[in-house]
Amino acid sequence: IMLIMMHLLFLHQKGSNNPLGVNSNFYKIKFHIYFTLKDFVGFIILFYLLLFICLETPYLLSDPENFLMANPMITPIHIQPEWYFLFAYTI
Repeated sequence: IMLIMMHLLFLHQKGSNNPLGVNSNFYKIKFHIYFTLKDFVGFIILFYLLLFICLETPYLLSDPENFLMANPMITPIHIQPEWYFLFAYTI
């Protein structure tokens, strides 16, 4: 750990060197323009994918037992909770 701390100390004091001698500032890109637009495009694509799934196939991820006719006179053999309540039913 001491060697790592010394390495970081010397790295921050001197800076890292470039063995090729090439100007490294030439290959840098600006964060705000490039990555902001790239993340925004990815967000829009995922949003439209979610919108397509919700509007075109709304029952794709639903439980098949939701489509059975309800009979108020008979209790189901196995009451199945939703997946986000499973931790409470395992007690």
